[in-house]
Amino acid sequence: MGYWGYFVVGRAERPLAELEALAGAGDMTLRRSAPGGWQVWEFPGGDGDVGNMNDLAGQTGAPALFGYVMDSDCVVLEAAAPDSGAWTTCLARTAMAGYLGAERDGLTLDDYFLEPRDAAERAVAWAAEAGCAASAGELAEVLSDDPGAGAGPVAENLFFRFLDRLGVVPL
Repeated sequence: MGYWGYFVVGRAERPLAELEALAGAGDMTLRRSAPGGWQVWEFPGGDGDVGNMNDLAGQTGAPALFGYVMDSDCVVLEAAAPDSGAWTTCLARTAMAGYLGAERDGLTLDDYFLEPRDAAERAVAWAAEAGCAASAGELAEVLSDDPGAGAGPVAENLFFRFLDRLGVVPL
């Protein structure tokens, strides 16, 4: 059985776990910090309310990102920024399609999540708002990397590679 849980990414002068926007996730652990006040917090498990990334972005005045890892197979990415807005995509699309079912109520994976190219463009704007330079091509490459279901703990690796390509938390 793989990992289930959230990674919360944001920038603030004080610990993100102390902010009202994340009050429902009291047992978060700091996983990594990076220059410029960037922080990655971990909230293990799939139960509970981690908070709202739009509220986190509004409260910090900086872009925020949540990554929900599903059994180490795939990741739901939710991002928000005060000016460029919110968007959602996923990592490891084949595995995610398996979790959603081939087709549910006539909807496909692309009805739920931005396609890699579109998500990469949104991610570049997110990174720019964060004061970072990111390449749409490099981001699209990570977003398109699709090892398939059951490939092991690749989802977490893809997530941290995505953060590195955003320019916020280097590998």
